[in-house]
Amino acid sequence: VHVVESGGGLVQAGDSLRLSCVASGSTLSGHGMGWFRQAPGKAREFVAAISWSGGDALYADSVKGRFTISRAKDENTMYLQMLSLKLEDTAVYYCAARRGDYARYEGDFDYWGQGTQVTVSS
Repeated sequence: VHVVESGGGLVQAGDSLRLSCVASGSTLSGHGMGWFRQAPGKAREFVAAISWSGGDALYADSVKGRFTISRAKDENTMYLQMLSLKLEDTAVYYCAARRGDYARYEGDFDYWGQGTQVTVSS
């Protein structure tokens, strides 16, 4: 399974951005998916996760109310809608997938993308 992120870019604080993650090589039916991010000089951290059905989601406190995770009906595409972006949201954002239901710990995920850069300027 390969997952590829897209949609990153340079935006101003307060702007919105939508990230996409597309999986190939195998169906992700029955797989939970998630987003993580890594800011310069910091460890990678959990952002959001969504169940295989798309019916349940988890969010980090830092993004709750601003970010929305969703997945398309084809089950192989996932999105992260980011609103009211802040300077501290600047990071490389990674898409991940796991066999089984959703989770929030890095070690629980089996497949990772290469990341897409999101830079928020003032």
